[in-house]
Amino acid sequence: MADADAIIVGAGLAGLVAATELAQAGRRVIVLDQEPRQSLGGQAFWSLGGLFLVDSPEQRRLGIRDSHDLAVQDWLGAAGFDRAEDYWPRRWAEAYLAFAAGEKRAWLRAMGHRIFPVVGWAERGGNSVPRFHLTWGTGPGLLEPFERRALEAEGKGLIAFRFRHRVDRLLTAGGAVEGVEGAVLAPSEAARGVATSRERGGDFVLRAPAVIVASGGIGGNFDLVRHHWPERLGRPPSAMVSGVPAHVDGRMLGIAEDAGARPINRDRMWHYTEGVRNWAPIWPDHGIRILPGPSPLWLDARGRRLPGPLYPGCDTLATLAHLRGTSFDHSWFVLTQSIIRKEFALSGSEQNPDLTNRDWLLTLRRALGRRATGPVEAFKRHGEDFVVRDDLDGLVAGMNALAGEPLLDAAAVRREVEMRDRSAVNAFGKDGQIIGIRHARRYVGDRLVRTAKPHALLDPAHGPLIAVRLHILTRKTLGGLETDLDGRVFGQDLAVIPGLYAAGEASGFGGGGMHGYRALEGSFLGGCLFSGRQAGRAVARTV
Repeated sequence: MADADAIIVGAGLAGLVAATELAQAGRRVIVLDQEPRQSLGGQAFWSLGGLFLVDSPEQRRLGIRDSHDLAVQDWLGAAGFDRAEDYWPRRWAEAYLAFAAGEKRAWLRAMGHRIFPVVGWAERGGNSVPRFHLTWGTGPGLLEPFERRALEAEGKGLIAFRFRHRVDRLLTAGGAVEGVEGAVLAPSEAARGVATSRERGGDFVLRAPAVIVASGGIGGNFDLVRHHWPERLGRPPSAMVSGVPAHVDGRMLGIAEDAGARPINRDRMWHYTEGVRNWAPIWPDHGIRILPGPSPLWLDARGRRLPGPLYPGCDTLATLAHLRGTSFDHSWFVLTQSIIRKEFALSGSEQNPDLTNRDWLLTLRRALGRRATGPVEAFKRHGEDFVVRDDLDGLVAGMNALAGEPLLDAAAVRREVEMRDRSAVNAFGKDGQIIGIRHARRYVGDRLVRTAKPHALLDPAHGPLIAVRLHILTRKTLGGLETDLDGRVFGQDLAVIPGLYAAGEASGFGGGGMHGYRALEGSFLGGCLFSGRQAGRAVARTV
């Protein structure tokens, strides 16, 4: 006898979207998660809440000319689909782009979601125009309508949350998935994101005609990241920082594979090169990504400037591949107080209290004064990866002390800085990065809140000088369980496995990898929304 109409493994954003779609259709749902209730919402809670939208009212108000055709051109150019197994990923990409250019904004807005009025231009190497729409309220603000709907459905008896329930096996019969079994873990009062115990307190078996795997990716499991690391990105890092909590461990992908599911494109992944160690960590190896503007000078561990167009905010994976070609796991930003004040943002809801708490007065202070935001200034004071000095020789000495060996030659670093500075103060300079900065400032959003006026790094009026040691920060799995447009999972025999669905990062955000090799910024959370909605609605039609 079935315990519910559907079981969802994972109480993150994709799982919540699927659950609320099912509940809205009157179906009974059990949502399982190995973490405690206080971690409801999963990774999305910690996000900046950026969403990929196409030809939005926010874009049009800022004079941004966007279109579905341009978005398709950008997406397919970045994705580089080139494999036989890219059939469903490409179908998902096409469907998602139609969603992002169509009803996505209105669907969210009807539930109370709101967008910050300045559209960001992240990952300029992929997006032709600004498309990064920041949720007013960041990650918690995006989760809010789905948590509210889920808790209302819980009160009506349509959704049952079973926290601290870890799935260890998918139950199958006659080639179909009919339920799950696993361990009931010991209760935990640990704060959101803190690693919890895996002490077993009991066992459970649950049955339903449909199981949706929405358990996330592998970013918290460094061993799996290294195992699937592709040769095209160079040598896997020996040292990394984690952009996701420890429970993002990839277990369910292996469990689904053991039940016959077909994972594809596991070598496609998305990791950032601008990670810093969190001076107040929540989870193991906790890293925070710097979302830089275009102005910092980027040096490798030996002090060599990265070649164009590998400038901050341009091409994440190309920069990653270049840096993996060195024999070091770190690189450096060199910048000034004027740059850090205007250009540095830290990824994460907890690092942006003004936006997260919807505080307009605090948000407006970003454009005033000499200081950066409070969290950025706190990293500058307390972060182990930050060096602050009044002169370049002292800065280089501090960088070498932090690295633990004299990798940087002060004279060589000075040559790189002075060559850059000559172009910065010359209206006719040919430095590619400086040209890019001036181009960025043509967009009113960047000129107001994101891109500093070009200036010499050695100009004391813009000091002090700042160096930031950067680490590889793990983030997203771009491959996953192969699915059709209803989220139904394919088996290793290429036939659909009855009763098994996947959504979110576990499905490569749809189809087993709708981003291809490279993602356009803002499309991860949107992928969770769309794939969760697709799977939830499909299950509701069939059970």
